[in-house]
Amino acid sequence: MKEKVVLAYSGGLDTTSVIPWLKETFGYEVICCCVNVGQGNELDGLDERAKLSGASKLYIVDVTDDFCENYIMPCVDAGAVYENKYLLGTSMARPVISKALVDIARKEGAVAICHGATGKGNDQIRFELSIKALAPDIKIIAPWRMTDVWTMQSRQDEIDYCKARGIDLPFSVTSSYSRDRNLWHVSHEGLELEDPSKGPNYDNILLMSQTPQQAPDKTEDLTLSFEKGIPTAINGEKMKVADIIRKLNEIGGRNGIGIVDIVENRVVGMKSRGVYETPGGTILCEAHSQLEELTLDRATMEVKKNLGNKLAQVVYEGKWFTPLCEAIIAFVKSTQETVTGEVKMKLYKGNIIKNGTTSPYSLYSESLASFTTGDLYDHHDADGFITLFGLPLKVRAMRMQEVHKTEEAK
Repeated sequence: MKEKVVLAYSGGLDTTSVIPWLKETFGYEVICCCVNVGQGNELDGLDERAKLSGASKLYIVDVTDDFCENYIMPCVDAGAVYENKYLLGTSMARPVISKALVDIARKEGAVAICHGATGKGNDQIRFELSIKALAPDIKIIAPWRMTDVWTMQSRQDEIDYCKARGIDLPFSVTSSYSRDRNLWHVSHEGLELEDPSKGPNYDNILLMSQTPQQAPDKTEDLTLSFEKGIPTAINGEKMKVADIIRKLNEIGGRNGIGIVDIVENRVVGMKSRGVYETPGGTILCEAHSQLEELTLDRATMEVKKNLGNKLAQVVYEGKWFTPLCEAIIAFVKSTQETVTGEVKMKLYKGNIIKNGTTSPYSLYSESLASFTTGDLYDHHDADGFITLFGLPLKVRAMRMQEVHKTEEAK
């Protein structure tokens, strides 16, 4: 009986050519697994394609709700943004995909899991660290790093390899952007983006959005409701998290929200440039942040900001299934008990404009913030506060004066 390998299958040329290669190189029975994280019509026709290419079985595992509720939302709640711009769309998806691959491998009694990530990217790290954490006994196969037995170097090589084995599928040799899509975002790399001196060709790039220049010349009003940090409704209509993200993608996309052009630092040490579309996610993160402005105290916000930055790094580096990640998420969850309320915004040509925020847990006091004196604040109290708050500065300045006088007297 042949040993089994589970292949992370997207249906593209790369992973399709891996199917016969795994059978020939290792003699494995190949079981394909496509994990649905909201990539839409990319799932069409996969079953036929996988089996025509020699796979014995294809699983399509829908983890969209799990992805949204247990991977996306902890990062939104934490304010986890990598290098101030990247909302972690690909990074957050890899651990939930890896978990599904491990579950199928266990179900099928597979000895190995194979992925098609390249040897230069971050995804190889994210997949493999997750698999190691969840299933240290399962072997990992990464064809693109096995240059002694994986000899294909181009799309034409892969097409020729498949055709020689009777696998004649409608793949094109034409190069295009390298993309990753899920419910949260679409990333784009390659072509003119490989030259940082060139502007993106947005007419060819964008899939979820239109540019701010093409967006309607009018504002669109939007209200988001939250309970304990979790979005619950759009404009009063209650929805589950996944549907809220879908709806926000539509709204944000038509208003040119969330298009960013980034040069980022990969884990493997090189810089890479990409364009990210995250229309719904950008709106959701901004609304959540606005609500926290009202409901979190200064000290908690300060620590949370630092841990949010740390979580972004942890997730970007593929360390989701670690004690550190678990601990940061637990801290963040404890801060969300009072993050409940409504956030109103106006969207206009790529901009998110505040339009009022309310919460039953708001720490904002109009009587305290007003220029008029309220019952809780006596202006004279500031005298003693500033004296004590500035005492270290004053003591140091007095000491330096004494030192200067002594030196001048010499």
